[in-house]
Amino acid sequence: MRLAASIFKAYDIRGIVPDTLDEGVAEALGQAFGHRALALGERSVAVGRDGRLSGPTLAAALIRGLVTAGVEVIDIGLSTTPMLYFAAHTLCTSGIQVTGSHNPKDYNGFKMVLAGRAIYGDDIQALRHTMEAETAPFADGGTVRHVDVLPAYRERIVGDIRLSRPMKIVVDSGNGVAGASAPAIFRALGCEVIELFSEVDGNFPNHHPDPSKPENLADVIRTLRETDAELGLAFDGDGDRLGIVTKQGNNIYPDRQMILFARDVLSRVPGGDIVFDVKCSQRLAPAIEAAGGVAHIYKTGHSLIKARMKELDSPLGGEMSGHIFFKERWFGFDDGTYAGARMLEILSRSVDASAVLDALPTSYSTPELNVACAEGEPHALVKTIVDRACFEAPASVSTIDGLRVDWPDGFGLIRASNTTPVLVLRFEGQTPEALTRIEKTMLALLKQCKPDAVLAAGVH
Repeated sequence: MRLAASIFKAYDIRGIVPDTLDEGVAEALGQAFGHRALALGERSVAVGRDGRLSGPTLAAALIRGLVTAGVEVIDIGLSTTPMLYFAAHTLCTSGIQVTGSHNPKDYNGFKMVLAGRAIYGDDIQALRHTMEAETAPFADGGTVRHVDVLPAYRERIVGDIRLSRPMKIVVDSGNGVAGASAPAIFRALGCEVIELFSEVDGNFPNHHPDPSKPENLADVIRTLRETDAELGLAFDGDGDRLGIVTKQGNNIYPDRQMILFARDVLSRVPGGDIVFDVKCSQRLAPAIEAAGGVAHIYKTGHSLIKARMKELDSPLGGEMSGHIFFKERWFGFDDGTYAGARMLEILSRSVDASAVLDALPTSYSTPELNVACAEGEPHALVKTIVDRACFEAPASVSTIDGLRVDWPDGFGLIRASNTTPVLVLRFEGQTPEALTRIEKTMLALLKQCKPDAVLAAGVH
């Protein structure tokens, strides 16, 4: 079987329908994944899909492949990625979500859990080799049963979260699949909800469902200004990431959200290990330590953060991209709806939710910046940059994921994306002057190694 190598990413499979990803790819993946699952003693695989237009046909093909491999398929239908993860924690231990996440509407893909863990890297390449060689055998015994997991999922969240007072919120689902579940869950928690774009529509007619982009929060900000709602929540296309906007229209980035989450979790898990990725603010680690926790900076990537959390038995992890992972009181997977509910629980203890958020430690920072590269160039380029880097005290250097240099008043980061052929850059300073200095220093190093580097606002 001929496959486009570009669809096999570090953490998932993702491509353009039908150019690089079609029903044939989906069916072959189902057969390869089913064969691998059976080899590990897994008899059942859950399958869900987001609201992409190509979702129904790709999910049907994926299920055909799983059935020919001989596994029992638990088809949960239209669902958020977290609902698929929920199924793979409560009904079985393996699952595949058909999702294009926050990518443009002609994309789709697959996020996978195998025997209780999100697979990535070599495991995904092993599936690719099985698909290409067509070595997965056919087997009898494959079946399909349909399960609606939303009632159990909703009950689990509503049974866990306690708001100290009613709250009025804006929920913008961006026509992504979260619109079919999140607003009702927040109402069940006792919120009054103003809904924006809850109709699931894979054409995304209002704005793209990616809350990490400020332009996609304009409708939430406008609605907060025009109504008496006190907080805005926004979701990405498959519902695993959360955006938060204050009454004043301030975007509370995930690394600042993590400060509140860490304080709350550590009040019940003293000394807990909190994991976050290299793109997060320099303000986060001291806040974790001040709350009695142990801060662990780690590589970017939701599968990698989950794996590190398992190693450390961590109660909480988070990424700058918006993936928040609660193990305390939850299952350890990233879930925008659940993270939103936990945030509301914390903020409901105060009369002014926005004041609590605006009081969080902050710095001056760039958005995520990207430098386009040739396919295969980023990792080699980062190695060159790391080799040439020469920083003296008080700077401290980390090479856990690219090059991160921390000074007492800010940090600079240059790393290779694991999903697209770009360098990812982020700079932060505790003063505007520090930010300018750090940005100049890091860009000078970059230009030494790639003189034709052109900066652009990044996409996660």
